[in-house]
Amino acid sequence: MSPVSPGRSALLRLADVSRSYGDSDVLRSVTLEVAPGEIVALRGDNGSGKSTLLRLACGRERPTAGSVLFGDEPLDEDTPAARTRIATVMDTGAHYPDLTVHEHLMLMALSHGLGAAAEAAVADVLEEHHLAGHADVLPSALSSGQLQALALSAAFVRPHDLLILDEPEQRLDVHARQELADRLAAHRDGGAAVLLATHHDVLSAVADRVYVMDGGLLSPAEAAISPTGSGC
Repeated sequence: MSPVSPGRSALLRLADVSRSYGDSDVLRSVTLEVAPGEIVALRGDNGSGKSTLLRLACGRERPTAGSVLFGDEPLDEDTPAARTRIATVMDTGAHYPDLTVHEHLMLMALSHGLGAAAEAAVADVLEEHHLAGHADVLPSALSSGQLQALALSAAFVRPHDLLILDEPEQRLDVHARQELADRLAAHRDGGAAVLLATHHDVLSAVADRVYVMDGGLLSPAEAAISPTGSGC
């Protein structure tokens, strides 16, 4: 298992990427590619560099050295390609507090061009994430698990080619984590590219390639998957 996708044309390319903050080297010469129709999972302890790699992968940060390409173009979150083709779940509480759950998802769907199909798409994602009974409430009325379901719904409801998720299993129960794993597998089978950081075997199990981050370095990581399902 290599850090690239043999026989596939990559959608996302990180080439010899490093990222430093002052004197701290958070990523060191990382090379990774993600192709359409595959899931790549990152595992590792907190502070190992996973979240930094994901922020570079969606254009929120720029590398200190090396390059990040989306398609054939340098990646920046303000470019049209990044805004329209990359969906993320990166931050806790990334929602509009004054919009109901339904309004929030409609805004996401309409702003990304679903038009007349938006209502049906929102209804589907509400049902899939068990939020249909909470469509008319504000986020402040949701539990922590429901807030995570809302964040995932907002990513899945909009069109995209690449999905980037930072520990998306957070605050989800065992049943919801399995549903998410199944949803990601179906997403991959539909041609999307998925890059995620996770601590849980149920999500690692559906990945085509799994890596471990350790001290800012990336390496193949089949052995990092615990047989107990309890995470790293």
